[in-house]
Amino acid sequence: MTSAQSVLNRRPRTWAKTAIGLVLTAVMLFPVYWMLNVSFTRDQDMRKSPPDLFPARPTLEGYRAVVDQQLPYLGTSLVIGLGTVALTVALAAPAGYALAKLRPRGGGVLNFVLLAAQMIPGIIMAMGFYAIYLSLGLLQSVPGLIIADSTLAVPFAVLIFTAFMSGIPGELIQAAQMDGARALRTFWSIVLPMSRNSIVTVSLFAFLWSWSDFIFASTLANGGAHEPITLGIYHYIGNNNQQWNAIMATAVVASLPATVILVLAQRYVAAGVTAGAVKD
Repeated sequence: MTSAQSVLNRRPRTWAKTAIGLVLTAVMLFPVYWMLNVSFTRDQDMRKSPPDLFPARPTLEGYRAVVDQQLPYLGTSLVIGLGTVALTVALAAPAGYALAKLRPRGGGVLNFVLLAAQMIPGIIMAMGFYAIYLSLGLLQSVPGLIIADSTLAVPFAVLIFTAFMSGIPGELIQAAQMDGARALRTFWSIVLPMSRNSIVTVSLFAFLWSWSDFIFASTLANGGAHEPITLGIYHYIGNNNQQWNAIMATAVVASLPATVILVLAQRYVAAGVTAGAVKD
């Protein structure tokens, strides 16, 4: 068989795989499209049968509701997300460095505990936080939500930092120690700048987890003065009040920050997640 015939035989298979990939992508992205469609649909057109695949008479009422009612919730979510990122990196980066390079006793047990911590259902943790916050006066507070959301991110972050920092050449750390740098100075001046990919990865996941959290928010902040956007969306849904265009418009606006951050940081995330997977 000549090379030309081989190419001709491969083309149908390539086109078939491409077509299957496009169909599967369309199926997975259809909920996103429908969210956009409903966000521009008038309330009186919601119950049409069959529904319109495109808004026949598009409206911006849902987005006006976002501007009028949801901006405080978005601002609270942004503060909680950034606070969760800062607390997660501050706790997890030194812990990952210690496990990767300082080799403390019981490091293997600690790694197992971190894995087990990620398997605890969020509702169980929320109930525990509720009892603690009730006595400490942290219910319905932004710092309380930041601490609670960080408990989801820190175990994962420590594992990511440990895997990444294990790949940093030991010669660099030894050279710093020979120059008189102690562990903290070595971590701050050498290890941390080289861990940019893992920092971006951890920051992204911590932000996304806190941004989309509903369990902690509904348990620890419901009814307070500062509620995140997940509760803002939830408040639209009631027995006699279902503003679907406002709900979907809020969901569209709430998904934009996470989408933009993910697109900008995807190459760092790929490097950070796969770090430590291959050893020389």
